[in-house]
Amino acid sequence: MVKVREDYAVTGDGQVDIERWVRQIESQTHLENPDQFRRACEKAAEIDLKAVQEDRLWAPGASSFRTGIEMAQVLVELHLDQASLVAAILYRAVREERVPLAEIRAEFGDEVANLIDGVQQMAAISSMHHPLKGNVLGQSQGQLDNVRKMLVTMIDDVRVALIKLAERTCAIRAVKDVSPEKRMRVAKEVFDIYAPLAHRLGIGHIKWELEDLSFRYLHESAYKKIARLLDEKRLDREGYIRRVLDTLRGELEEAGIEGELSGRAKHIYSIWRKMRRKGIDFSQVYDVRAVRILVPEVRDCYAALGIVHSLWRHIPNEFDDYIASPKENGYQSLHTAVIGPEGKVMEVQIRTHKMHEEAELGVCAHWLYKGTDKGNKSAGYDAKINWLRQVLEWQEELGDISGLADHLKSDVASDRVYVFTPEGHVVDLPQGATPVDFAYRVHTEIGHACRGARVNGRIVPLTYPLKTGDQVFVLTSNNLAPSRDWLNSSLGYIQTSRARAKVTHWFKQQDRGRNIIDGRAILEDEFKRLSLHDVDLNDLAVKVNYPAAEDMFAAVGAGDLRPTHVAHVAQQMLEPRTQQLDLKLGARRNKTYDTESDIQILGVGKLKTQVAKCCKPLPGDPIGGYITVGRGVTVHRQDCLTFLNLREFEPNRIIEVNWGGRQESVYPVDIEIEAYDRSGLLRDITQVLTSSKSNVLSLHTQSNRDDNTATMTVTVEISSLEQLARLLAQIRNLPNIIDVRRKRS
Repeated sequence: MVKVREDYAVTGDGQVDIERWVRQIESQTHLENPDQFRRACEKAAEIDLKAVQEDRLWAPGASSFRTGIEMAQVLVELHLDQASLVAAILYRAVREERVPLAEIRAEFGDEVANLIDGVQQMAAISSMHHPLKGNVLGQSQGQLDNVRKMLVTMIDDVRVALIKLAERTCAIRAVKDVSPEKRMRVAKEVFDIYAPLAHRLGIGHIKWELEDLSFRYLHESAYKKIARLLDEKRLDREGYIRRVLDTLRGELEEAGIEGELSGRAKHIYSIWRKMRRKGIDFSQVYDVRAVRILVPEVRDCYAALGIVHSLWRHIPNEFDDYIASPKENGYQSLHTAVIGPEGKVMEVQIRTHKMHEEAELGVCAHWLYKGTDKGNKSAGYDAKINWLRQVLEWQEELGDISGLADHLKSDVASDRVYVFTPEGHVVDLPQGATPVDFAYRVHTEIGHACRGARVNGRIVPLTYPLKTGDQVFVLTSNNLAPSRDWLNSSLGYIQTSRARAKVTHWFKQQDRGRNIIDGRAILEDEFKRLSLHDVDLNDLAVKVNYPAAEDMFAAVGAGDLRPTHVAHVAQQMLEPRTQQLDLKLGARRNKTYDTESDIQILGVGKLKTQVAKCCKPLPGDPIGGYITVGRGVTVHRQDCLTFLNLREFEPNRIIEVNWGGRQESVYPVDIEIEAYDRSGLLRDITQVLTSSKSNVLSLHTQSNRDDNTATMTVTVEISSLEQLARLLAQIRNLPNIIDVRRKRS
C-alpha cells in the first residue's frame, strides 16, 4: 500500500513538496514532459486549497490532490505513461466539478481530457451497483447507455480502466475512516466489479489487494480469524521456508540455473475461499507454505521443476502447467505441490521473470504508447480486449445490465468453452455444451429451428461436445419446432439450463391434445426399449403425482416430466423393490467393492465409515482413517493432501484401515439391436459399450443380405435400470440404427 509520509515528499506543515515528489516520480518512470506533469500537480493543489478555503470538501479531511497523487503512484507501479499520470492527478477535481473538462482540454490536451472523460463514464457503475438498494443494477435506458459507453471507452483505450482501478484502489484503502454504510457500499462495489476486472486484465497484485481489503469489511470476523491464525504460525512458517529456500538455492546453483527464490505470501481472501470451496479447516490449507522460483528461460522452468520433484515427492493431481496451457487472462506459470521436509506439504510456483511481470502487471506489461506502433501489441493484450468486446456483445443481446457483476466475476477456468459464430463473434458456454445449446445461446428462434450443425466445416451430430476454438454453423429449417428428444437427458442433446428452459417453454405453449399424443408415444417407446409390459397407466400416473394417465402423458409431452423417471417408477411397480433387479435384469453376479460399507478398521471394532469426498479412494488404493467428531471414521487415500495435513496437525486421530471383502452386484442383460448394415457398424456399437464401461459377456451378429439389415444380440453386465436406459439411448443415437431394446426370453 501507499504510505503518504514515506512515499510522498511532505513539507514540515504537512503539505506535499511538489518539486521533490516530481523528482521521485522521474526516478521511477520516464516523463516525456516534466513541466506539464509539474503544472498538473500545481493546478490540482491550487484547486484543492481553494476548496478548503471555501469549505467545499467532498468529505471531512479529504484531499482531492492527495487522492490524485496516490492514484498516480499506483499507475507508476503499473508502468503507465505520463498522460495517464496527469489524468489521475486531475481526475478528482473534474469529477467534483471544481474545474470544467474543457479547461483541462485546453491546458493539457485532448489525450488527458479524453482519459478523464472515460473514467467519468465508468463512474456510472458506482451509482448503478448500490448494495444498499437491493443489490440490483439499474435497468433504465440511460444507465444501459452509460454502461455501453463505458465498455466502448475501455475497448478503445484500456488506460481508462486502469485509471479507474487505481481510483477504486485508493478508495478502498481510505474507507476505514468513513461511516459503516459507505464502507460496506464501497467494499461491495470493489469486490463485485473491480477485483474481477483486475483479474481479467491480469493485474495480480491489484486484484489481491482489492479482494483482501473488501473482504476485510464484508466479512470482518472471518478476516480477523484467518489473519490471527496466519500471524500465530508466521515465525515457524518463515523459518521453514528459509530452510527450503537454502536447499533449493544450492541445488539450482549446482545445476547452473540462475534462480531468484522467495516465499510467496498467501492472501487472506484466497485462504477463506479455498476453505469454503473444499469444506476444510485452516490447518488443511496446504499452500499456506509456498515458494516461488523465478528463472531466465522457459527451459529453466522445467529444469527447476525436475529438481523440485527430485528433492521431494510431488502430490498426484496437484500439478498444473499454465506455461503450455495459459489461463484465459494470459497467466503463465508451473504450479506443483510436494511433501517437503518434515513431511509438510507446500506449494511451489515456477516461472520466468517475464511471466512474473505479466502476472503482476497483466495488460500493462503489453501496453505500448507514444513513439511505438500500436499494431505491435501482444496477443495477450488482444485477448484481454477481445474479452471486453464479448461483454459488450452480451450486453447488447440481453438488453439490460442486471448481470454485469456476475459476468465480470465468473472465473475463466476450464469449466467454460469459447466458440465462434460464422461471423467470428465469440460465444462462451459451459464445458460439454452441444450445438443445440449454442443455437439457443445465439437466439431462441435459431434454437427452435435447429436441425443440424457444421463445426469447423464438418457436419457433426447435435450431441457433439463443443471445444474451445470451434467455429459453429447452425443448420436450420423453416419449421420453428424443437424436437422432444432434446428433453431426454439420456440422449445428451442439451447440457445448459437455458436451452432446456427454452425447449420446455415451447412445448408448454402447444395444445394439450398434441402433448398427450406425443407424451404417450414417448412413454410407449421408452417402455418398449426397457421391456416394461402390462403397466397400469392410471396407477402409474398417481405414483408420479398426476391424477390420470392423460395428465401424465401431457406432462411428458410438455417436458415437465422425464420419461426415464416414469420408466423407473413403472419398473418399481412391476416387482417388489427387494426383488426388482434380480427379477428384471437376471441372475446377480458379484463384481466390485462397495466402498462405503466394506472397510475394516483395525483394533477398534466396528465403527461407522464414510469415503472422503476430497480424494474418493477406490478399492485397492492405499488408505488411512481419520476419526471425526460424531460422524465416525472418514477414509482417505494415503497421498491425499487433506489426509497429509490431518496427519501432521492431528496425528492422535489417525487410525489404520484397510479394504474388506464384500462386493456389490451386477446383472447380465440381453440387448437386441436392429440396424441397416454398413461398414463400421460393429465398431461403433462396441465403442459405445466401451465408453459406458459395460462389461460385454457375449455378442452375436446375423446379417440379412436380402434387405441389407443386421440383427445383433449383446449380453452385457448392468448395475441398474438407469445405466441400461442410458446405454440403449446411446446405441439408438448411432447412424443406421432401426431399433434397440432389451430382449425378453
